[in-house]
Amino acid sequence: MSKEVISSVNAPKAIGPYSSAIKSGNMLFVSGQIPVNPATGEIPQDIAAQAHQSLRNLKALVEEAGFSLSDVVKTTVFLADINDFAAINEVYATYFEQPFPTRSCVAVKDLPKAVGIEIECICIKG
Repeated sequence: MSKEVISSVNAPKAIGPYSSAIKSGNMLFVSGQIPVNPATGEIPQDIAAQAHQSLRNLKALVEEAGFSLSDVVKTTVFLADINDFAAINEVYATYFEQPFPTRSCVAVKDLPKAVGIEIECICIKG
């Protein structure tokens, strides 16, 4: 099966030797999106604002590939502080509808650029 690299001007560029997203057939794999504003390079301070920016970045890549957030079947959320779980859930719930994607949420020691959140996903179309 072929692989197509996906990028978007509405999401930050990859900051290492990886692709922002890969489309293969009816599947899309989106690398972890941190809350960097692609237009300014700025990172919001508030964790809710960081969650919104990470999800906007994720959505931009999903849509660039011809998918929608309703095609997301799995997300993984990485948090620098598990105490942010409730605040993240409030924001997350505004981006997805039922049936919600499956999700793992884990606290990690550090994230790139000292952000508070990173979100990745897998999509399946059809």
